Formats: sequence, structure tokens, C-alpha cells
Amino acid sequence: MQVTDTDIKPFQDEDFLLENRTAQILYHEYAARQPIIDYHNHLPPDEIAGDKQFNTLTSVWLNGDHYKWRAMRTLGVPEHFITGDAPDSEKFQKWAEAVPFTIRNPLFHWTHLELKRYFGVTDLLNSDSADHIYNQCNDLLNTGAYNTRNLLRKMNVKTVCSTDDPIDDLRYHKQVKEEGMDIQMLPAWRPDKAILIEKEQFSYYIQSLGEAAGLSIRSLDDLMQALKNRMDFFDQNGCKLADHGLEQVYAEEYTEKEVDAIFKKRLAGESVTPPEARKFMSAILYFLGRQYAERSWVQQFHLGALRNNSSRMLRVLGPDTGFDSIGDFDQATALARFLDRLDTENKLAKTVLYNLNPRDNEIMATMIGNFNDGSVRGKMQFGSAWWFLDQKDGMEKQINALSNMGLLSCFIGMLTDSRSFMSFPRHEYFRRLLCNLIGKDVHNGELPNDTQWLGGIVADICYGNARRYFDF
Repeated sequence: MQVTDTDIKPFQDEDFLLENRTAQILYHEYAARQPIIDYHNHLPPDEIAGDKQFNTLTSVWLNGDHYKWRAMRTLGVPEHFITGDAPDSEKFQKWAEAVPFTIRNPLFHWTHLELKRYFGVTDLLNSDSADHIYNQCNDLLNTGAYNTRNLLRKMNVKTVCSTDDPIDDLRYHKQVKEEGMDIQMLPAWRPDKAILIEKEQFSYYIQSLGEAAGLSIRSLDDLMQALKNRMDFFDQNGCKLADHGLEQVYAEEYTEKEVDAIFKKRLAGESVTPPEARKFMSAILYFLGRQYAERSWVQQFHLGALRNNSSRMLRVLGPDTGFDSIGDFDQATALARFLDRLDTENKLAKTVLYNLNPRDNEIMATMIGNFNDGSVRGKMQFGSAWWFLDQKDGMEKQINALSNMGLLSCFIGMLTDSRSFMSFPRHEYFRRLLCNLIGKDVHNGELPNDTQWLGGIVADICYGNARRYFDF
């Protein structure tokens, strides 16, 4: 039964999330047409290089999407139909049955945006429509027009930056560059495994790092040289960004002699104490920060995730399978100390700070203002709402905090942070919300009614600022 009311807007029409005429003009005439620079994601480079063809909607859409997995588990769907070996058709059916119960979760919006933008599907997904939608999308997938590169082209993606370990040989990035693909795929350096000394696999990883760098790592100096070697290699292959996924930044006082002893102790198979670990991580982060500045890389810090909380499911499925949450780590003090150390020596690279706990929005929005030095427009960035926060409420709060305490006009905009080739409508979602906030300000008399001026700022936030910031 539907309520008859002329004031009720159609679900997800062309003016979805756009509450007034100014918002609509800003989105349709300025934001929507902008290309996408996705400067942080977890797309598999081999699947882009190989132009992978997906056979089923499940394989392209559900596999690896822990947002959807968490929702299905909440609804009591057995793991067999989520990450198990159930047939793709049955996995999709279970997701379709789950979708109506995701109301007010961003998954409800994303699901229907993704079906519409990639496949032209406008029906609501549920148990009744599942077979029809599954077959319709599978037929399209098997036309050969839905390989990975075409999925990116459909969303007007111009640049993607993958997330790559220092030991990666970057063969797929080289292949794409040699082919001259119209979509730029660049590596992004993610050295977390060389920093997190308390992890069980740390010593094994250091051995692998040494092999990749062409030297035997027995001391702190060796480790730093190995990291330099690999950064040089990444730099030669187009890398312009570094990223860190940490609980928090570390900035303890230490001496290199202390840190060398801690490192050798760990390589010898001994455990290190939490204070020792913090000193080691502080030293490596400081070393890396200096290196980024010397190479003119952008450093990114994704802070605040409490990961792998279910030890039982970690043993069964491994990491990154949907058992993470928001942490409550202290962020401000050590972060300020870390940035100040680099700034004091004129070795502070362009920096993007992301927080996962919304209580820290204002911390990040004011922290960036401490270290803007007039050398680069928007040198210090409060990154877009991330992970659990990249939904309507989270995005609006991040935009408002940045607007209130920094300059929204310098913002480098949205990213997917996703493993899925069908996640790019999240850029559209962000752009609509951005235009709506500005449009409401105009209609409330809080901004001048000048869509050409505001549209230029919107276009920059959606594309231009990032292009200039990363020098793509």
C-alpha cells in the first residue's frame, strides 16, 4: 500500500538528496559532470591489469564486501551464504532477502544506486525481484562490456590509487602504464607491516622486505635502508602517496640506539613491551615522514579502527572480513607532537588525516590548521568521512566540522576506500550531500545566491582540488 501525497518525493529520483533548486543546479550542472579521482581504495591491481570479466552479480558485487556481510550476519544469515561455498545464486538470494531490512542504513541507498548506475535496474531489490534482477545483470555481465575497466569508465573514473605493500613488485602497475590505459592506476605505499612490531608475523615480514630490497636486515640502519630502496622503486613507478592504517600516531621520545636494540630483540624472537613498541613505531613513522617530504609524496593517516574484534572469526576467516569497529583511542597529543617534529625541520609533507571516531571530527578539523604554512593551498587536509562514517550523517558532520573550523573550499573530496568495482556511486552520494548542504545555506540566506561562484567551488571539491593536490 502506498500513501497518496503530492509532497512525497519518488525514491531515489534524479533529485535524490537534493532538497531545493539551488542544490539541484549545483549537483546537475557542476558536481555530476566531474571526473573521479579515487586516491585511496583497495581494488586489486591484477584485476584492472587483466581487465577481469565477472560472470555473476555475486562475484562482482558481494564477494569481499564486508559492509553487506555484517548486515547479513545481523539478520541471522548463516556464514555458508556469506563467505562460504554456497552457489552464487543462493548467496545473492540471501542478500536480496536482507536488503528490505537495511532501511536507514547506507546499504539501502548504495544498493539501489549501484544497481541503477551500473545496470540500469530501477526495481527495488527484495526476495520477489531477486531472480529477475540477478538474471538481468548476469546477462549484461556476460556481454563483455562489464569488465573491470569498463566498470570504472561507466563512473567516469580517471585515476585510481591502489594500496600496496612495500614488498609488492608492482608488475600490474607497470603493465597498465606500458599499455597506455586511459585510466591512470598508480600505487600507494602502505608500510604498516614494517611498523607494527608487536604483530606475530613481524620478523617474517622483515625477512621478506629485505629480500625485496636486496639486502639482509639485521639492524635499524638496515631496515631504514631497505625502506628507502623500496620507496625509490615505488617512486620510479609513479607513486605519489603513502597511507597508514593505524590505531593512532606514535611520537614517543627515543634514541636510535634504544630503537636499534628493540628491533634486534624482536628479530631474535623475543617479545617487546608496549613502551618499547611505541618507541620503535615512533622512530619508523618519523623516518618515513621525512622520506615522504623529500620525495614530495602525500602522507595519509587512517586512524582509529579497532580491528579483528572476534578472535574466533579471525581464526576462521582471517582479517578484513567484517569484525572491526570504531575505537576510542587518544589522537590529539601524539599526532600534534609527530607533525610538529616534522614541521620544525621543514620536513612535513602534504598530509591527509582521517578519523574513524566522530568525536574526533573537531580535533582533526583544528589540527590541520596548526601546520598549514602558506606553501601549498590546503597542505593539511581533514580527509573525507571514512568507513563507518561514509554515510549521510557521517559525511555531513565531517563537512560541517571542516567548514566551521577550516576551509571547505580547499577540501580534496571523496574516495571509496573499497575493494569493490561497484562502489563508485559513493562519490555521487557525497556530491549530492555536499550540494544539498550548500543549497540549504543559500535558501536560508547564509550564502549568496550565486550558483556560478558556488558551482566552481563544488567542482573543485569534487575533482579540481584533488587533481592539483596530488599533481595527477
